[in-house]
Amino acid sequence: MTTTLKIDFVSDVSCPWCIIGLQALEQAATRLQGSVALDMHFQPFELNPQMGPEGQDIGEHLQQKYGATPEQSQKNREAIAARGAELGFTFNMGQRSRIYNTFDAHRLLHWAEPSGKQLALKKALFAAYFTHGQNPGDHEVLVHAAQEVGLDGAQARTVLASDQYADEVREKEQFYLQNGIHSVPAIIVNERHLIQGGQPVEVFEQALRQIAAQV
Repeated sequence: MTTTLKIDFVSDVSCPWCIIGLQALEQAATRLQGSVALDMHFQPFELNPQMGPEGQDIGEHLQQKYGATPEQSQKNREAIAARGAELGFTFNMGQRSRIYNTFDAHRLLHWAEPSGKQLALKKALFAAYFTHGQNPGDHEVLVHAAQEVGLDGAQARTVLASDQYADEVREKEQFYLQNGIHSVPAIIVNERHLIQGGQPVEVFEQALRQIAAQV
């Protein structure tokens, strides 16, 4: 018998550990195929909600926000790229030179949820930013990602040109902040169990197995 677990995956499309966590979570679910299935819902979190549309140089941003030296940043990038490669995701760090605002990406993901293509869109947005170095706040990039996964490009463009879903996204962001989520990825299972960070596949596998056994 298969146990379905609801997953609220709180994340930002400009967070490298979020795609690492997603890849590892999916691989853990594959290992548990036949006994555990995941009902995935992507919830918004903005690492840089005050970021302007022009973005900021990534080195400058990391130095200001975390006090990271260029050497520390380079070491972190190498570690992230290696983890991504292990999990089948390509980080082209040389392509990505700026940090951008992601609010509109979250609005588009909210719009995509009822279509069943939210997971595919989330992955397309991660690839747009981390693999291809594109701006996830640029409406053309967002529309292209939507079309790429089979969503209606004209509808996506209409959503982005308006302020549709802005209130809903802000409300969800506040909900998770008020409930103690201040770093991502935060993976909430069945609205009760929290798994924090880009954990190894084995950690996710064990956690999902244990939670499913309690259902």
